Amino acid sequence: MGNMSEYEPHRVSHLAKLNWLRAGVLGANDGIVSIAALLVGVAAATTDTGPIMIAGVAGLAAGAISMGLGEYVSVSSQRDSEMALIAKEKQELIDQPEVELAELAAIYEHKGLKPETAKIVAQELTDHDPIRAHLEAELNILEAHIVNPWAAAASSMISFFAGAMLPFLTVIFAAEQFRIPATIVASIIALGATGAAGAYLGGSSMWKSVIRVVIGGAAALSITFAIGSLFHTSVA
Repeated sequence: MGNMSEYEPHRVSHLAKLNWLRAGVLGANDGIVSIAALLVGVAAATTDTGPIMIAGVAGLAAGAISMGLGEYVSVSSQRDSEMALIAKEKQELIDQPEVELAELAAIYEHKGLKPETAKIVAQELTDHDPIRAHLEAELNILEAHIVNPWAAAASSMISFFAGAMLPFLTVIFAAEQFRIPATIVASIIALGATGAAGAYLGGSSMWKSVIRVVIGGAAALSITFAIGSLFHTSVA
C-alpha cells in the first residue's frame, strides 16, 4: 500500500504537467501561425516598417488577449459543470448511500467482474474514499485534475506571446529585402519544432504531426502573402 500512496500523487502531477505542456505547445503554435501570417500579409503590401510594426504589436496584444479570454471562458464552463457534478454526487452519497453503493457495484460488474467480486470492490473503494470512487467510476472525474481557469488563461497568453515573438522579431529586424522569406523560414522551422514537441508529449507519430503543422502554417502564410500582394499591386 505504501507504494500506491507514493505513486498516486506523482501520477496526478505527471498528467497535470503533460496537459499544461500540451496547452503551451498549442498556444505557441497559434502564436507563430497567427502573427507570422499577419506580418507576411502586411509586409507583402508595404515595405514601410511603421505599419508592419503596428500590425505586429496589435496582433500580439489581440491574439494573446483572445487566447487568454477564450481559455478562461472554456475552462470556467468546464470547471462549473464538473463542480456541479461533484456536488450532486456528494449529496447523493449523503442521501442514498445504499443506492450509490449498488450503482458502483453494477458499474464494475458491467466491466466484467463477477457480482460478488464487484460488490467487494465497490465496498472497499467506498470505505477508502467514497467520493473519489464514484467520481472516477461514474463520471471519469478526478478533483485533482480540475483546472484553475485563471492559470489556464495565463498559460495560454504566455505561450501565444512566446510563439508570436519569433516571427515578430524576425520581420522587424531582418533586412527589408529578406523580411518575408526570413519570416517564412523561421516560422516553418518553429512550427516543425512545436509539431514535434506536441507529438512527443502525446506519444504520436512525430513526422505526421510535423507535416500537418508545417503544411497548415505554409498554407496560412501563402494565403496572407497573396492577399497582401494584391493590395500592394492595387496601391501601386
